[in-house]
Amino acid sequence: MKGIILAGGSGTRLHPLTKSISKQILPVYDKPMIYYPLSVLMLAGIREILVISTGRDIRLFQDLLGSGEQLGLSCQYAVQEQPRGLAEAFLIGEEFIGTDHVCMILGDNIFYGQSFSSILERVVRRGEGATIFGCRVQDPSAYGVVEFDNTGKAVALEEKPLYPRSHYAVPGLYFYDQQVVEIARQIKPSRRGEIEITDVNQEYLSRGQLNVELFGRGMAWLDTGTPDSLLEAANLVETIQKRQGLYVACIEEIAFNKGYITREQLLELARPLRKLAYGQYLSSIAEESLVAGG
Repeated sequence: MKGIILAGGSGTRLHPLTKSISKQILPVYDKPMIYYPLSVLMLAGIREILVISTGRDIRLFQDLLGSGEQLGLSCQYAVQEQPRGLAEAFLIGEEFIGTDHVCMILGDNIFYGQSFSSILERVVRRGEGATIFGCRVQDPSAYGVVEFDNTGKAVALEEKPLYPRSHYAVPGLYFYDQQVVEIARQIKPSRRGEIEITDVNQEYLSRGQLNVELFGRGMAWLDTGTPDSLLEAANLVETIQKRQGLYVACIEEIAFNKGYITREQLLELARPLRKLAYGQYLSSIAEESLVAGG
């Protein structure tokens, strides 16, 4: 399976912060925002990743992540000239996807929860069809919404409905089989002139191939597209890290735990940061692994 991080858009809800820089480069506490969606793909076992951004901003991500080799990944980059809808990512990334399955995550979405890794692994193993997620929110009218029947089966999808039929919003994390490129190609642009991701999901639903995983009470999902939500996310990450002493979305730690890089490579990544708490944390991970290994 391959992964796409959609990190485009102009970030107008965050102006003036984003007038000269991509919002996915902005810090969420102590890391660039894009580290958080990247960590989700890595936790799902995905190592081939395409970052899609604007012509103005794509160089920033290339400078930040490079080839991905230092993390045991393969990172590629593509430009979305204009925001023509989330599903356009599959057309831009058609050659990258090839005949593989693909996971797309929005670059401003943050997920955190104890059982999240096991959920991701289960979804990857599922293979055929599409899988989206449902997260209960107080005001679902600002999101895509999934409706269920009495048996808990998904029966309808709505994009930012005025009168939502459920409290379950669809966050920006989607898993698809190889049909998604052809489906996206056949979707007609909406009144907004965009290829809507909801229409792609609706097509899978009509084929009886849409799976919905519901997040429970212990799962946190944040869309960091506004100043308030950006601050909330930073406060959440700060609280978790200071209380537990464990870092959220530490991509170097994930790469090491997944076996993508060796202990020596982890220490090499930590060396330039040795005077910072982040670098000291990476070094401690390497040292603990040595003790655990005898």
